Amino acid sequence: MTRLRQPERIVLDTLVDSGVARSRSDALAWAVRLVGQHADEWLTELREAMAKVDELRAKGPTGDGPGDSGGPDESD
Repeated sequence: MTRLRQPERIVLDTLVDSGVARSRSDALAWAVRLVGQHADEWLTELREAMAKVDELRAKGPTGDGPGDSGGPDESD
């Protein structure tokens, strides 16, 4: 778990104090689910973009040494 700053802890404590969550851990899980529900379209786009980056990396040079880019060898 990451360390949260005071403003984030206040949000979690508010959720606990109001009865929305039983603990900070439950409050954090609730917040993550809420973000996931409302950001589903954005997260889908992000995942698609990450897949495209992986695809482009696979097509690129390997970095194994001279001539790995498929172009002329610079030592000539």
